[in-house]
Amino acid sequence: MKNILAVLLLMVLVTACKNDNKIESTVIDEITKEDITTSIYPESITKVFEAHGGIDTWNKMQTLSFTINKPNGKEITTTDLKTRAERIETPSYALGFDGKTLWVDEKNGEAYNGNARFYKGLMMYFYAMPFILGDNGIIYEEVEPLTFEGKAYPGILISYESGVGESPDDQYILYYDEASGKMEWLAYTVTFGKNERSKDFHYIRYNNWETVNGLVLPKSIDWYKFENNVPTEKRNTVVFEDIQISDIAPDASLFIKPETAKIID
Repeated sequence: MKNILAVLLLMVLVTACKNDNKIESTVIDEITKEDITTSIYPESITKVFEAHGGIDTWNKMQTLSFTINKPNGKEITTTDLKTRAERIETPSYALGFDGKTLWVDEKNGEAYNGNARFYKGLMMYFYAMPFILGDNGIIYEEVEPLTFEGKAYPGILISYESGVGESPDDQYILYYDEASGKMEWLAYTVTFGKNERSKDFHYIRYNNWETVNGLVLPKSIDWYKFENNVPTEKRNTVVFEDIQISDIAPDASLFIKPETAKIID
């Protein structure tokens, strides 16, 4: 009888252990499947990311390209989203960055008169909103809403940890539609080449969106005039065409400095 009881007790213990192991395995599986990337962001910016297709969808992408029609011809920008290598191709010059070296290749004997270091990544940065505000080294803080034409838009202040990027003193404020979560405005300061933060915010309105490969991205953006750090009236519009965003990495040779190009220090 004692032997039978011992066997029964042993069977119960083995069954219990199996059940315990099953419960532990389930918990681990659930943690593994959690959206870990999204969980590191504050709730407000996560809401915006989700309204635009999700930061995890964005993080899968490796190549972004778009075209802007300018008075002197098409400006085609191609970016490696992982390394931030970039090539900007125009009829009069090509501007490139391979991840370390910045270069300009002048064409047709025309001199490049722009500021290559300032312009590198600039239009990509504005186009890739709001996802570009999910980069590393960003500090988020909720601020007072922006009221425009009687409607209030909640705001998220974006600043950077020391040493992040070319202009770590830059600040941005993302304003979004509270109901939809979609980005509506971007306020930004310009500190490139300065030794201190600027108190003047410029304004871009984002209210013309399209879905590309699962992400809600701008078809165009509007720069606004401003007074006393609030937008007043539309100044100009930039339209983005031939949008391509892919989870396939671009050919690295695209960003290599040509022999005829000049290195920008």
